Amino acid sequence: MPEPLIRLVNVEKFYQQGNSRFYVLRRVSLDINEGDFIAIMGPSGAGKSTLLHLLGMHDTAWGGEYHLMGHPIHQMGRKERLELYKRNFGFVFQSYHLLDDLTVYENLEIPLSYRDVKKAERQAIVCDVLDRFQIVGKKDLYPNQLSGGQQQLVGVARAVIANPKIILADEPTGNLHSSQGVEIMELFKKLNSQGATIVMVTHSETNASYANRIIRIVDGWIEGAQAAA
Repeated sequence: MPEPLIRLVNVEKFYQQGNSRFYVLRRVSLDINEGDFIAIMGPSGAGKSTLLHLLGMHDTAWGGEYHLMGHPIHQMGRKERLELYKRNFGFVFQSYHLLDDLTVYENLEIPLSYRDVKKAERQAIVCDVLDRFQIVGKKDLYPNQLSGGQQQLVGVARAVIANPKIILADEPTGNLHSSQGVEIMELFKKLNSQGATIVMVTHSETNASYANRIIRIVDGWIEGAQAAA
């Protein structure tokens, strides 16, 4: 059996409140294999987004073990983690996280610059993605000139533009019309079929049906994993 792409062992996260500890994640052990499409589901406040941000190395205050492609993330410094993140991950944030002082075009170009893609090639890739997401007319606009749905589309485009090995998505269709949401989920399905590993937090049973595994979290505990219907 090949090593899992990601392995979490007894991962825990808590906040200290006076003399008490408030646990957000409890003894989370999870293997994510290359090519998985995982939906993380559970009630609000269950720890879903916390787990996703931990996987994306945005959160460093936790205990336990996190192995990524054989690298012991829990033993690595911030700079090493950031380098691994930039080269392997794309993240679709629930609140977009576009850079306000950059145009749509410039926001899309950033992940390619992390991967040392030459300028002429970057231009070709950005133009292709603008076309694919039907946002060519928005390329010179700034995020505050876009609707919520348009910002979400740009956020998804930015996450997938560099063909990352792992895509993390936090409610990726939350601000989209249903038809746009279907397009995004079909795109994820296609990227997954081409080899991308996807971990997605969602409340939507429809979105979860695109996954091949559903993991349910309740009160910080993984309650169960099942194959998607």
